Amino acid sequence: MSMPKRIAIAGAGIAGLTTALALLQQGFKVDVFEQASQLGELGAGLQISPNGSRVLQALGLESALKTCVSQAQGKEIRMWNTGQRWKLFDLGEDCLARFGAPYWMVHRGDLHRVLVDAFNARSDQPVRLNARVVAAHSTDSEVSFELNDGSQHTADGLLAADGVHSVLREQLLGEDKAQFTGLLAWRGLVPVERLSVHLQAQVGTNWVGPGAHVITYPVRGGQLMNVVGIIEREGWRSESWNERGTHAELLQDFGHWHADVCELMSAIEQPFKWALLGRTPQPGWAQGRVCLLGDAAHPTLPFLAQGANMAIEDAAVMARCLALDASPAQAFVRFEKLRWQRTADIVNRSRDNAQRFHNPQLSDPAKAVDYVNSEWEPEKVRRRYDWMFEYDPLKVPL
Repeated sequence: MSMPKRIAIAGAGIAGLTTALALLQQGFKVDVFEQASQLGELGAGLQISPNGSRVLQALGLESALKTCVSQAQGKEIRMWNTGQRWKLFDLGEDCLARFGAPYWMVHRGDLHRVLVDAFNARSDQPVRLNARVVAAHSTDSEVSFELNDGSQHTADGLLAADGVHSVLREQLLGEDKAQFTGLLAWRGLVPVERLSVHLQAQVGTNWVGPGAHVITYPVRGGQLMNVVGIIEREGWRSESWNERGTHAELLQDFGHWHADVCELMSAIEQPFKWALLGRTPQPGWAQGRVCLLGDAAHPTLPFLAQGANMAIEDAAVMARCLALDASPAQAFVRFEKLRWQRTADIVNRSRDNAQRFHNPQLSDPAKAVDYVNSEWEPEKVRRRYDWMFEYDPLKVPL
């Protein structure tokens, strides 16, 4: 069976680099084109559940990641004003026993560095920077594409992993700009030693409240606490991950929450804010020798912690499809059929979780506890999460 000799990837984020490594493992040659001038520590924390970690293990990255991931011992729900706790689910050994792979919490910059280092070590050429793919044209025999500097390139197939503002998505699907969801996200990192002892626990916490929620979990081997606060806010549209905010602004949004939340927010070294964008799931990712994946295909709200995991799943499935089909165009169609429904389900259920975390009943002392008891009842939690964690992109039938 003949295989395409070289695959080009637009974008050197989590999706692009994981896919590049999976393709190298399958024997392909890979070119990665990245629009940024340098690869840095963008973003904050990521949660890599078993459906993602099993792929990273299979790519031989576990040893490099062990130095920077945190294996939290569990996840919990806390009430926004009283601090009352409910166990959400176990992680650690329980996760390994039930799903056969670990649950990792990691700084995005740390994961990205591991992926970049692995790709540059394994590929015949490193990530190409200052190289934004701006147009592509597919024929029966190849795909040609143009960079922002006007240079022309060809490959056997082109994968668009160029993120939520994908230029190639717009070319394939028409003008389809991501829409503001009405949610503003605050994020920041806190050195753990700055926190009270009871806030240093190696657990992930979802604080739920009326119109807002807060998520905290350890990263960088437990040295830092990742803190994200999400609040309903109309009329604000900044799309930058790196727009600086102030502690005063942040505490305007969360200063009336429990003292533990106020301590976490106040201890953030530098708060950043950004608008959460989304799209309704839309097919049409695969067109000839060009295919979307990652956020370019299925951007999601972060309320199931599955954005990075979907990108990692995409990588494994895409590599398997390209190894199976002699034609990249056929492989891309197969990939979309395999991935469309699962990713649409995650996108839609993430949106549902926003409503769950922000329910107005949480403002009513007479209803709030009963609401949490009902919504996070153990069997409901298993139905909500197990189907995601059980998925094995390395074995899903092609």
